Amino acid sequence: MADAAPAPAAQPQLQTPLKKGSLVRVNQAAYSGSLEASASEAPLPGYLVEGPGEILAIKGDYAQLRWRRPVPDVWLRLDQLEAFPA
Repeated sequence: MADAAPAPAAQPQLQTPLKKGSLVRVNQAAYSGSLEASASEAPLPGYLVEGPGEILAIKGDYAQLRWRRPVPDVWLRLDQLEAFPA
């Protein structure tokens, strides 16, 4: 009998990279205690966590977000965002 090839190890599911046009929401755990959180009103507005917000632009580690509400666009760090579930 020939040796069977070992089954490939399960790959951890990779997070899709965020890019312009992606729909996102704020990861509340990552946002809490950040510089942005200390400069903003408390508590965190619900629409940030509920989403979706759209990425308008990315510059360095920051993304400009627009929400589907009559609120100003905001800049947040990419590591504070997560893809909006489909």
